[in-house]
Amino acid sequence: MVQKAERVDAPQLSGRTSAAAKGRPVGNVTRGTTNPNRMRRVDRWLTGPQAWRLRSAADPLVVDLGYGATPATAVELYERLAVIRPDVRVCGIEIEPDRVRAALPLQRPGLTFQVGGFELPVPGRPVLVRAFNVLRQYEEADVPGIWRLVQDRLSPGGLFVDGTCDEIGRRVTWVALDRERPLSLGISVRFGSFGLPSDVAERLPKALIHRNVPGERVHDFMRAMDKAWFGSAPLASFGNRQRWVGMCRGLRDAGWPVQDGPGRWRLGELTVDWDAVAPGHHGP
Repeated sequence: MVQKAERVDAPQLSGRTSAAAKGRPVGNVTRGTTNPNRMRRVDRWLTGPQAWRLRSAADPLVVDLGYGATPATAVELYERLAVIRPDVRVCGIEIEPDRVRAALPLQRPGLTFQVGGFELPVPGRPVLVRAFNVLRQYEEADVPGIWRLVQDRLSPGGLFVDGTCDEIGRRVTWVALDRERPLSLGISVRFGSFGLPSDVAERLPKALIHRNVPGERVHDFMRAMDKAWFGSAPLASFGNRQRWVGMCRGLRDAGWPVQDGPGRWRLGELTVDWDAVAPGHHGP
């Protein structure tokens, strides 16, 4: 098992010399750390405000990319999505053949496992691709090429979710992308798992984690979260849930393009437009 992923060389991601063109999986073996129910927060978002994508898909094909040393999260994804779309087809993809062999006994109608990488060697175009704690183990310079490779495989209306979380899913962040561009940054936390909202910064996706420095907009957003959290301190007597809702309202009132509303915020969730946090931008 590889303890640290190697950098993905640029030729692997594009051009005639790409690994995909030669029939090899694109990517590197990662640590594979995983735990049951670790993905519950992002899955709740996929089965909530993003459920329309699966419901309206002509082909309900979904990929769990890089599910790790055990297939538990891929099985959970299938079971959660099957409630929305009983004919969903979830394919768990891993670059390490031993991990795929270990998962094969869990296959069933609608759930399969396959060796592969970012080229997504599945028939058809997936409507959802979830890759968690995968790109975190690559270099930041690799991210745009990997994003593009996966985006080009999406179906119309498809979504790619590139995310990171802690070991048991208490602090979770993700970037959502359609076929053309990044759409949003999502954050979901368990109340009681943080001192300040900005504590989630240690779990930012690879595209942002090194950008949490003065002068970058994601850093401004982390600071704005803390400021709004302090501003909502009077609501603490009603619990952290109400204080988080107050923080989200405060961010929106301050001009940040916060999506959704109290129904999602009460879950410890917060989604903001990608343009508000994208690398190279500055505060409002």
